[in-house]
Amino acid sequence: MIDALDTQDIKELKGVGTAMAEKLAKLNLHTVQDLLFHLPIRYQDRTRIVPIGQLRFGDEAVIEGEVTGCEIKMGKRRSLICRLRDHSGSLCLRFFHFSAAQKKQLEQGKRVRCFGEIRRGSTGFEIYHPEYSILKDDEPLDGIDLLTPIYPLTEGLTQTKIRQLCEQALDRLTPYNLREWLPDRLRESFSLPSLADAIKFLHHPTQDTNLEQLKLGSHPAQYRLSFEELMAHQLSLINKRVLSKEDKAITISEAGALQQALLAQLPFSPTNAQLRVSQEILQDFSTGHPMLRLVQGDVGSGKTLVAAMAAASIVQQGHQVAVMAPTEILAEQHYLNFKGWFEPLGIKVAWMIGKLKGKQREAELARIASGEAAIVVGTHALFQESVTFHSMALAIIDEQHRFGVHQRMALREKGLQAGFQPHQLIMTATPIPRTLAMSAYADLDSSVIDELPPGRTPVNTVVISDQRREEVIQRVRHACEEGKQAYWVCTLIEESEALQCQAAEDTALLLTEQLQGIKVGLVHGRMKAQEKADIMASFKAGALQLLVATTVIEVGVDVPNASLMVIENPERLGLAQLHQLRGRVGRGQAASHCVLLYRAPLGQQGRARLSIMRETSDGFKIAEKDLELRGPGELLGSRQTGLLEFKVADLQRDKALLGDVQRAATELYQNYPDHVSPLLSRWLPKHNQYLNV
Repeated sequence: MIDALDTQDIKELKGVGTAMAEKLAKLNLHTVQDLLFHLPIRYQDRTRIVPIGQLRFGDEAVIEGEVTGCEIKMGKRRSLICRLRDHSGSLCLRFFHFSAAQKKQLEQGKRVRCFGEIRRGSTGFEIYHPEYSILKDDEPLDGIDLLTPIYPLTEGLTQTKIRQLCEQALDRLTPYNLREWLPDRLRESFSLPSLADAIKFLHHPTQDTNLEQLKLGSHPAQYRLSFEELMAHQLSLINKRVLSKEDKAITISEAGALQQALLAQLPFSPTNAQLRVSQEILQDFSTGHPMLRLVQGDVGSGKTLVAAMAAASIVQQGHQVAVMAPTEILAEQHYLNFKGWFEPLGIKVAWMIGKLKGKQREAELARIASGEAAIVVGTHALFQESVTFHSMALAIIDEQHRFGVHQRMALREKGLQAGFQPHQLIMTATPIPRTLAMSAYADLDSSVIDELPPGRTPVNTVVISDQRREEVIQRVRHACEEGKQAYWVCTLIEESEALQCQAAEDTALLLTEQLQGIKVGLVHGRMKAQEKADIMASFKAGALQLLVATTVIEVGVDVPNASLMVIENPERLGLAQLHQLRGRVGRGQAASHCVLLYRAPLGQQGRARLSIMRETSDGFKIAEKDLELRGPGELLGSRQTGLLEFKVADLQRDKALLGDVQRAATELYQNYPDHVSPLLSRWLPKHNQYLNV
């Protein structure tokens, strides 16, 4: 029997030496099987001659006609223009690089067949540098009855070469060396063609194939491959979930007196939604297996209190809790909250960030290692080797999509030092679209805090061009003079933190000049933690009326008197980030407003993004739109997408498949366990590193 295609090195193919293999490796093509799954991104129809009169702008087509004139035109660029006519109309072929022999070849009266993309030029429809041939009599097309595939390329690789290699891979394909791991019963149940047939078709669709259907990714052959790939992802998550249930964690069966004491000292009562989610967490604690729970709650819904209630149950049993946040400002907000809630009850809270140095750092490390500090709040600094926990039984991870999968694994390892798996509580104020919840987060139990505390006011959002900047500044003055407070958020498209901070500093200076009598503060990412904390405290206390900031205030800032936010260049931010920023206002009784101060002209995506912000404050609708506009990789953060690097599937396009995929994956896992590992190896060769994270 021929070796399986996934074990056949790509160097076995004719024309693949070391240099070519290195180029192919840039496309993650290492085996013959990899080539089979390296599918065309589009197709050209060279199977028929299209009348010139039927052409549309942007078409790629084969045309045929008689040369009615050919001349050299002088303009910005010297070019050879050849006019071609058939029975239905005419167009021009334009060459910017040509020879005298070529001009002579394309003389009047010659019949020419050519292929290219239809563009608009100074003469009407034109084709730049077409592939062409001079015809003798009525030559038929060269027996082409298949659409021509166009593959993804890398530098030094041509379409001709990749087509030749894919042909060789297809020639090696047999029923035996590319195993069908979906049982016949499953394939029939979901009307799926065989894997081999789907792959052969997608490399060589027939001329009667609907090109629009292929473009949309809705052809049955594409459906077949997307289905199997999505199924492999589901299987990896089922596997992860099953394995986690085999692990042991500490067991807690009741909330305990510490949680009651925590709630008793609060000036408010938890909402019904907070109490419900807290009960779901307690139920997880009672199983003796590590909890993996995602808590979603819109901005201001009270996720932090739910986390504190969970922490109280753990601490009462003599264990530690780690609370991790992606930014120092958010970590600091959590630290102040947990310290304010727990230290009056005799529970010590430690603080660990990267900037902590010297004796202060050593003291905090000692408190964590000895168990003196029952709760440890920090940033990614909690991952560092020097941080050793005494008995960490719960990891609370806020805005987890900003942390890479390996970072979360590192925090989990900290808990294993005590001899058991830590429970994991993952919180996000970025609602997870249902599409992602069914795929990237299918291994997690999910809770939604779907109720806002009393007193939250809806935020009115307006979209204004920066040409009306003076009006907006006066609006800020008016709000501040009425005793309210405001944010002015500066954003830049550049990734450079230095440039962002400079922009904020410049803006703060200008606003201070233009708003005489208004106390203006400034916060940005390059300031020292204590300096930021002092300014935030002044703003919260009302000593500052306007806070100019970069997006560091996106999460973790709670100032009920702030009722106006201006966001400069909002078109440069993702919807989730805009939603988070807007959530900093509307926290008090006063009517609140968010001004999106955009720079004209707006692109199509920019308009769509700002339009949805104006239309709704529903975090889930905003998240769905964000997924549609930006895709899952960017929404989750590139470091997170080890489970989302799809070869064929597209989460947004294929979301209608997810229900069937989940059912099929569950059935295969239960009834055909021997098929799971091969499917994971085919689609997720690195899947093992993502298990149990």
